[in-house]
Amino acid sequence: MPDIERPSLRTLLAVDALTCAAMGAALLLASAPIATLTDIPQALLFYAGVSLVPVAAFMAVTAQRPVVARWALWSIVGGNVLWVAASALLLMGGLIAPNALGWLVVAGQAAVVALLAKLELDAAGAPGAVPCPAPNTPLERKRP
Repeated sequence: MPDIERPSLRTLLAVDALTCAAMGAALLLASAPIATLTDIPQALLFYAGVSLVPVAAFMAVTAQRPVVARWALWSIVGGNVLWVAASALLLMGGLIAPNALGWLVVAGQAAVVALLAKLELDAAGAPGAVPCPAPNTPLERKRP
């Protein structure tokens, strides 16, 4: 069986940024029709979109860094985990009452976010991964 090359941490962070930006733009620009189709409150969709824009920018900047700072990686992975938990709470806690399509949308995007968090963690620990500095070390190398 041939070896399958795993995506690099930078590639995964870029994909995470792209999907985050795409979802944010969709929620910002189409919150009303999405709300109508899914029975998810329009305000929730809109403000979720607002929150995704700076997150996507942060992920994109982090993906371009020569060294991915440990705090940045943990912020992204932790944010993804919190997003998945909030999505589950919305559905299972009865905080929203979406229709079947709404359930599919919320559960589906949460599954994608969870998968990205797992892949990012795996890539960070893989041999040859983009280095993360050890705790208490400078994030930038000083130029002579």
